[in-house]
Amino acid sequence: MALTNTIITSWKLQEIVAHSSNVSSLVLGKASGRLLATGGEDCRVNIWAVSKPNCIMSLTGHTSPVECIQFNSSEERVVAGSQSGSLRLWDLEAAKILRTLMGHKASVCSLDFHPMGEYLASGSVDSNIKLWDVRRKGCVFRYKGHTQAVRCLAFSPDGKWLASASDDSTVKLWDLIAGKMITEFTSHTSAVNVVQFHPNEYLLASGSADRTVKLWDLEKFNMIGSSECETGVVRSILFNPDGSCLYSGSENTLRVYGWEPDRCFDVVHVGWGKVSDLAISNNQMIAVSYSQNNVSWYVVDLNRVKKSGSVIQGLIQDKPIPAPTSALGSTLRRNYERPTTSCTGQEMKQSSEADRRSPEGERRSPSSEDEKEDKESSAEITNPEDYKEIFQPRSAISRTPPKRTEPFAAPLEHSFSESVLEKPGPAVKIVTPAGQLKGPITSSTPVQRVEPTVIAAAPHPVAVVTTSVTSPSRPVVTTTKPKPSTGIILSTRNEPIGLNAGDFLSVTLSGSSVMGDEEALAQIRKGHDTMCVMLTSRYKNLDTVRSVWASGDVKTSLDSAVSMNDLSIVVDVLNIINLKPSLWKLDLCTSILTQIEELLQSKYESYVQTGCISLKLILKRFWPLISDTLTAPPSVGVDITREERHQKCKACYKQLKNLSNVVKNRAEQVGRHGSTFKELQLLMAPLYY
Repeated sequence: MALTNTIITSWKLQEIVAHSSNVSSLVLGKASGRLLATGGEDCRVNIWAVSKPNCIMSLTGHTSPVECIQFNSSEERVVAGSQSGSLRLWDLEAAKILRTLMGHKASVCSLDFHPMGEYLASGSVDSNIKLWDVRRKGCVFRYKGHTQAVRCLAFSPDGKWLASASDDSTVKLWDLIAGKMITEFTSHTSAVNVVQFHPNEYLLASGSADRTVKLWDLEKFNMIGSSECETGVVRSILFNPDGSCLYSGSENTLRVYGWEPDRCFDVVHVGWGKVSDLAISNNQMIAVSYSQNNVSWYVVDLNRVKKSGSVIQGLIQDKPIPAPTSALGSTLRRNYERPTTSCTGQEMKQSSEADRRSPEGERRSPSSEDEKEDKESSAEITNPEDYKEIFQPRSAISRTPPKRTEPFAAPLEHSFSESVLEKPGPAVKIVTPAGQLKGPITSSTPVQRVEPTVIAAAPHPVAVVTTSVTSPSRPVVTTTKPKPSTGIILSTRNEPIGLNAGDFLSVTLSGSSVMGDEEALAQIRKGHDTMCVMLTSRYKNLDTVRSVWASGDVKTSLDSAVSMNDLSIVVDVLNIINLKPSLWKLDLCTSILTQIEELLQSKYESYVQTGCISLKLILKRFWPLISDTLTAPPSVGVDITREERHQKCKACYKQLKNLSNVVKNRAEQVGRHGSTFKELQLLMAPLYY
């Protein structure tokens, strides 16, 4: 048996609490792959640097939840559309609002910047598409044709066309200069979520809720390919920068597609849930997803993903079959001609003239009623150091994020195996149990990606036997020490607490004898009687609480659990109450907040989780009552009920104040525990003032 380090293909990079309320939208900067903008139901837009835990900048001004966001190509500007139909454009380097654009009658759900001009397009739930001139601060054109919400917009690389995807199952292509629809693609059978142009060729890709990815020829205006995604709705698509393949993101899966003919090069299983956006940097796929107010980053190493070849009978072969594509997917199809300047005034004039004669478009005159909105918007720099590092002035010699950034290091996973297959490319190296290297050898069949078996680290040093390459017959013994424990006992673990597995293993390296059966049984029985006594006592306590609970008095049941001086009983009762939040009353808060303080500082992860859930429910249900009661003016006359409520609220406030210090200290931790406490810290923000 040999202990080997396996470099995994995909991994979770980071998880953060992005907003004080639910996240409603997010977008990655495609130029660097290192910048993220998130929009929330708290009406804020927050800017983040990938792999850094703190928000760089928080943009305010919207009065309704932010439904969509988009960076421009240089990542110096960001625009956000809200549920009320308004758009706000910020300059990130100057940290100020540039424009507030009003005009949509319903929620804005899609945005895109023109690649070479001061224009942007917005799509709405009202089925309209608007083209905005941000310099003139007004809508210059409106495109009509969709019958339902416009979910995605994309400008062509040459800036002459605009593609739109809608819930009405269609993809439409618009000519910006002529001001009218060129064609409509109707092969999808459900809502189309995303569209993207090929970086070089006249080719368009679309992904839909019908679980298909389709490709469209923009010269002949017909469909040239359709691939089905078995794992669910297609939420994100992205062409490789060289145009050789198309990446498709669906639930927990990344697929790599080719076309002409249709084929799937590779399937990578990633635990990202419902992925929201994709970007590529340093040959790594950066992906983001969100759930409630948390945002997670994931990385896929594209060096370990197959991006060429063909599929024959379900197997990926290394030798391509004849096809009208080259290694980079280029065909005789025409390429975009990218102008060196932005859209000219003549083009916009033509658009305006076409506006008057085109039934699809309706021209809008610039609006000047947004000055007040601009003044009410602001950019709060919450992390000056990261802001200075990333958003340098345009006159600076260097710019961060730089064009060449270091790739994220892949974590190593340990596994025991008789032989290890490594796949750096078509060559396969085999490591035998003796440690001798065979190969490299080539294989015409694919190397299956096998999930490594994770072996929990033993509490004592682990000896690893390897073989020297220069002297294969001489074994080398190295000893590695386990990492120190963080002090938290995980709720899910694969080894017992307080039991040393090494006591049952033979120490062959030191030459000592193997432990006998009687000796091993004695070790197993150690502490067994004590455990039985403890479990019997716990059963009696739970039975007592159950009998009180049967009478319907929740508070007396909880008080009896607290009086037993056993946190495990308190946790069991709280887990029941948390399942039905309506059971929570103000009387329960006064009894349990002291116990929650102990739970939050416990070494057991399950206790900490229960404490966090209970505290979150208390804050959401009772903090408004506590705050209003303590700040209300004194009443005239005698009101016994009000006085009792005031005393309970005062006691709860004092206990919550003590808890706020515990939460603040624990929020500095890294990982999922730190994220949970950061969320609580946001809920307890009024207590810090």
